[in-house]
Amino acid sequence: MIQKKALMKSSQQFPGHCEDSNPGPCGSGRSARGSGEHSRESRPQPPPQPGRAAPGAHPAGRGPSPPAPSPGAAAPSAHRERGSPRRGLRTPAERSRPGPAGRRAGRRARSRLPPTGGGPGAPPRGLSGSAARPSAAARAPPEGSGPRRRPRPMARLRDRLLRLALAIRSLLFWSLVYCYCGLCASIHLLKLLWSIGKGPAQTFRRAAREHPPACLNDPSLGTHCYVRIKDSGLRFHYVAAGERGKPLMLLLHGFPEFWYSWRHQLREFKSEYRVVALDLRGYGETDAPIHRENYKLDCLITDIKDILDSLGYSKCVLIGHDWGGMIAWLIAICYPEMVMKLIVINFPHPNVFTEYILRHPAQLFKSSHYYFFQIPWFPEFMFSINDFKALKHLFTSQRTGIGRKGCRLTTEDLEAYIYVFSQPGALSGPINHYRNIFSCLPLKHHMVTIPTLLLWGEKDAFMEVEMAEVTKIYVKNYFRLTILSEVSHWLQQEQPDIVNKLIWTFLKEETRKRD
Repeated sequence: MIQKKALMKSSQQFPGHCEDSNPGPCGSGRSARGSGEHSRESRPQPPPQPGRAAPGAHPAGRGPSPPAPSPGAAAPSAHRERGSPRRGLRTPAERSRPGPAGRRAGRRARSRLPPTGGGPGAPPRGLSGSAARPSAAARAPPEGSGPRRRPRPMARLRDRLLRLALAIRSLLFWSLVYCYCGLCASIHLLKLLWSIGKGPAQTFRRAAREHPPACLNDPSLGTHCYVRIKDSGLRFHYVAAGERGKPLMLLLHGFPEFWYSWRHQLREFKSEYRVVALDLRGYGETDAPIHRENYKLDCLITDIKDILDSLGYSKCVLIGHDWGGMIAWLIAICYPEMVMKLIVINFPHPNVFTEYILRHPAQLFKSSHYYFFQIPWFPEFMFSINDFKALKHLFTSQRTGIGRKGCRLTTEDLEAYIYVFSQPGALSGPINHYRNIFSCLPLKHHMVTIPTLLLWGEKDAFMEVEMAEVTKIYVKNYFRLTILSEVSHWLQQEQPDIVNKLIWTFLKEETRKRD
C-alpha cells in the first residue's frame, strides 16, 4: 500500500510522462505501473486517417512494442539511493524530443508543403539574410555521408625530404665556395709574402701614368661618345665607328679588358654596320657605383637594354667575349626580340658553366679567380702590386697569354691596359661584377631562340673546351660552333683575321630556325 501511494505521488509530479516510446496524448499507449500488476488502459480508438497507420499496426521497418510485463512482476521500488537516476522517468530535454510517431508526422507535413522554387535545399520564399542561410551544423555534411580526405603521410614525407635535400645542396655549394675562397686567398697571401721577402720596395712600387697612350685616341678606331641613362643616372662611355642609320653591332668586352679589346673589329665591320664598343658598368670611363649590389646581373642586363634605346635602336647584332659573353647570353635569353644574331667568344651558356664547374675539378681550378674575387679589397690589392705585374702576366705569360703564333700585344697596347686599370678605384668596379655571380646562377629561363655562333680557342687557360660542345642543347635555333686550335682565351685579339672572317660568314648566310 505504501509502494502504491508513492508511485501515485510520482505520477502526479510528472503528469506529462509517458513510458511508451510513442509519445502522443498523454496516456495513449502508456503502460501503467501498479503494485504487483500492469494493465493497459482501453479506450475507444479514433478511426484511422489516410496516411496514418492504424492502431496496433507497426510502422514500416519497426518491430512491435515490447510486451507488457507479466502479472506478478515485482513493482519498482518507490525508494532509490541518493544520486541514482529515477527509473521510468525522463528529463525535460528528453520529453521535448519528438518520438518516432512525432517524426513521422513531421515528415508527412513537410511532404505536403508546396515547392518554393529554389530547388532542393533552398530556403522558403520570403526568407533572406541570415534566416535563409542554414546554420553551420546544417551545412556540415553528415558523418559518414562521403569519403573523408585522409592525410597522406608519404606525400608530406617526400616534401620534407625534398626540402632537406635542397637545403643540404645549398649548404654544400656555399661551403665549397667559401672554402675555395679561403684557399685562393691563402695562396695569394703566400705569393704576397714571397714578393715582399724578395724585394719590399719593388712590391709596392707604382709608376705614375697621367696621360693615356696615343693608341687610345686613334681616330681610325672611331669616335669617343657618352650616353647617360635616365633610370640609373649612370654615364656610359663607348667608341662608335660607321655611319649612323646602319644596322647596329654592339660589342661587349670581358675581364680585364675595355673597349680597346675590339679595336680590330671596329676597323673591320664599320663599312656595313654602326659598330659600338662599350665600356661596361664600372670599366674605363664609364661610371662605377660603389656598392657591390649595383653589379648584379639584372643591372647589367638593364644597362644594355637602356643603351640600345638611347642609341635609337630596337635590334642589334650582339657580340660578347668572356664576361661580356655571359651578358650577351643573358640578353639573348631575356630579350630575344632585341638580338638579330648572337656571337659569343670563349664563354659557354651560363647554365653549362654552373653545372660543369661543380662536376669537374679541373674547371674549378681554372675558374679560381671567380672565388678569389669574392673576398673584399684583397684582389684589387694583389692586382696592383709590382706595378700591376699580375695584369701584364694575364696577357703575356706562356700559360694564359696570347700564343706565339698570334698577334701579340705591342708595348703600347699593354700600356693602354695598365693605364686604364691603374686609375684610382678602377679595379673595384670590374671585380664587383664577379661578386654577385653565385647568387644569380643557375637561371630559371635558359633557352636561346635566335641564331648563334660560338667561337672557342682550344688553348683557353680559363675554360675547358667540353663546355662549348654542351652549349648547343640550350639553343633552339641555328647553332654553329667553331674551335680554333692553338689559340688562347684572347681570341679576337690573337687571331683577328680569322675571327672577322668567321663573323662575316655567319652574318651573311641565311639562317633558318632549327626544328
